[in-house]
Amino acid sequence: MQVYVLLYNVGKDNEGIHTIQIGEKNLVLMFESEDDATRYAILLEAQDFLTPSIEKIDSEEVEEFCVQAGYESKLVTEGMLEIPPESNVNDTDWNEEGEYSPAQSESESSDMSSTELDRIRRKLEGLL
Repeated sequence: MQVYVLLYNVGKDNEGIHTIQIGEKNLVLMFESEDDATRYAILLEAQDFLTPSIEKIDSEEVEEFCVQAGYESKLVTEGMLEIPPESNVNDTDWNEEGEYSPAQSESESSDMSSTELDRIRRKLEGLL
C-alpha cells in the first residue's frame, strides 16, 4: 500500500524522516491521504518546526525501515486528524541549515552498522 511520510532534507546526505518521540520510542507516521499529511505538515510549521516534504512511499518499506532502526510506525487512516505534540525535541540529528549534528555520542549510537544504514538510505532514496 502506498502511504505518505514527512521527510526533511530530501536528496541530501542528511535526509531524515519525521518521527514523534513517545518516551524512549520514536514513532513514524504513515498517512493514507496526501491531504492529511499536508495538514499535519502545516500544523508542524505553525509550531515553528521546519517544513517537511511530503513523499509517497510503499508502507512495507517504511515498516521495514522502522524495524531495522528500532522505530515504530502508525498508519493514519484517511480523515483521521493527527495533531503534533505541543513541544518539539530539543536535540535533533540535524540543524536548521541542514547540517548533520548527531545528538548522541559515538558510545550511545545505534547498534546498526554504517553499512546497514547506507543500505537502508539507498533503498529509501530509490523509492523517491
